[in-house]
Amino acid sequence: MSHDSSVSLAGAPATYRGRFAPSPTGPLHFGSLVAAVGSYLDARAHGGQWLLRIEDIDAPRTMAGASDAILRTLAGFGFEWDGEVLVQSRRLDLYHAALVRLQLDGEVYPCACSRREIVAASSSRSVDGGLLYPGTCRAGLAAGKAARAWRLRLPDQELRFVDRIQGEVRQNLQREVGDVVLLRADGQYAYQLAVVVDDAAQGVNAVVRGVDLLDSTARQIWLQRRLGLPTPSYAHLPVVVNAVGEKLSKQTQAPAVASSGGSALLARALRFLGQPLPAEMHGAPLAEFWRWAIANWSMARVPALRAVFPGDVA
Repeated sequence: MSHDSSVSLAGAPATYRGRFAPSPTGPLHFGSLVAAVGSYLDARAHGGQWLLRIEDIDAPRTMAGASDAILRTLAGFGFEWDGEVLVQSRRLDLYHAALVRLQLDGEVYPCACSRREIVAASSSRSVDGGLLYPGTCRAGLAAGKAARAWRLRLPDQELRFVDRIQGEVRQNLQREVGDVVLLRADGQYAYQLAVVVDDAAQGVNAVVRGVDLLDSTARQIWLQRRLGLPTPSYAHLPVVVNAVGEKLSKQTQAPAVASSGGSALLARALRFLGQPLPAEMHGAPLAEFWRWAIANWSMARVPALRAVFPGDVA
């Protein structure tokens, strides 16, 4: 498997535009800090911009006050973002417009299936671990059935792309993903639609994020093509797991990180990402730490792994 550490940007000269997009389901934890550090350093090392986006599209999972807490923590660690912070919950009209375009083009279809009906009709699992949608409503709604959601038609063909860390990725969209929901039964727009619309609207041409989202990338590329939007380069960092192999998250009760940890905690994140650094950087002033980290960042050193336990690199 090849590992391309370069960033292929269409047109020249093109300004690198990266982003960090946390979901405010709780405070910033070490796994999110690692993603922030990786995306920030890659953007700054390329002389590019680093944008910040709050992905609160899933209203039921959003925690009150978490967005402000995340911003304060990032600022406390010395992260400096470009422009205003974009907030997804304020952009529902854009997601609606994208869905309408897909409806007019016949790329999506209404689905009346309940979760219970999908469970009864499907025995296959998607790459996400959920049930693979059997395509019940593809040919149209059954008599007397009302639409509950809108699904994206995904083809029975292999989509390939090269990740800057993980190498070549191949995925048969229909067989491994199945037709995904873009507008849920509860009226919430799906992450897959929102992230594609927002990356294009913000001019993001380089995405650096956790490998837990690697399996979502092929469907996002397909959706970009259906909407006539550009495809950025992708680099998927290994995710941080706890001692029993669970990804750090609110659900696994990941502890919050505090900016009082300063450069020592940032140095730990760098080591997790395979970056060697001198001992004096562990307690350096933040400005000095960031100058050194930007000058010495190497995507080629990031391990092409799905997950790493931080205790192994402490």
